[in-house]
Amino acid sequence: MVEGWRMQQIGGRRLREDSVKSAASVVRRFQAYTNAMPWQWSAADFDEWMTLLVSGRTLMPSTIRTYQAAVRAFCDYVCSPHYGWAEQCMERFASHPTQVCHEWNTLAHLQDYEGRPGRRPLTRTELQQLFDHADAEVSRLLDTRRKGALPAFRDATLLKVTYAWGLRSTEAVSLDVGDFYRNVKAPQFGEYGILQVRHGKASRGGAAKRRAVASLFGWAIEALQEYVEQVRPLMIRDPTPALWITERGGRLRSRELSDRFASYRTTWGLDKVLSPHALRHSYVTHLIEDGVDPGFVQRQVGHLHQSTTAIYTGVSTRYMNTMMAQAIEATKPASQSAGGSASRPDGTSKGAPR
Repeated sequence: MVEGWRMQQIGGRRLREDSVKSAASVVRRFQAYTNAMPWQWSAADFDEWMTLLVSGRTLMPSTIRTYQAAVRAFCDYVCSPHYGWAEQCMERFASHPTQVCHEWNTLAHLQDYEGRPGRRPLTRTELQQLFDHADAEVSRLLDTRRKGALPAFRDATLLKVTYAWGLRSTEAVSLDVGDFYRNVKAPQFGEYGILQVRHGKASRGGAAKRRAVASLFGWAIEALQEYVEQVRPLMIRDPTPALWITERGGRLRSRELSDRFASYRTTWGLDKVLSPHALRHSYVTHLIEDGVDPGFVQRQVGHLHQSTTAIYTGVSTRYMNTMMAQAIEATKPASQSAGGSASRPDGTSKGAPR
């Protein structure tokens, strides 16, 4: 049954093999817990398994939903008349599989954002402190003639690139030198006018999404160019297209980016819940605060829906106050602006008959 389900997802639905393998693993874990075959499973079995999973653990809603979706999809497959499993089970075991996941025992998706509440964009001051500290670490290692100056320079540049192009960690570390191109509309950026992101976040089970990100910050391009021309050649051992090189000459991993960010985060006493993804949140927030069109920001970060981009936005109090003042001014009746009496929402004056 599991093998047939795997072939259906990989062959017919063209889902990614690693996603299918992960879902099959969840189904096998449920089967091992019940110690029963799928035609013997019940909703009560599933309820007990869910209770065991969450007991004494803090699982994110998205993780719980992933487990539930895997079992639900498998049950849909074995219950489908298209594949004949129910008939085979009735003939052989006088029983048949049923759907054990229903609306009463699965987690509903009630909110757009289900991440940790403490996650937020960095303020502009915090962001500048982060970059300044990363640059200072490079200078310190150079001045003391200690090892690690080249990796520190690489990581300082990587943090700037992750923010300046609004990248996810996996997108940033997967970059190649050849992913940058000229932009005829921004010749001042030279060879770094457009970034082709080839390893964007895939839809569930699908292939990686590609997108073109327009370069916006000259200071980031200067930092990147200095790294590519002066630092990266000193780190290369064997020919590689990878932009970010480890000390052994391999491609940097997202874990190493997270470790460096965590080290600097601790230095400044920032909340431990913040991760390199906060740089992407900051990119979206700062562009929106600067008045950049939300539709453009949405395309830059590769969101399918603008509502997703809105989740990333955590505008500052100053921005909110400015927007509030503009809204108050825009909704103020002309008569009041000229010194007249205040009006109701329907446009009539106080005391006037309605």
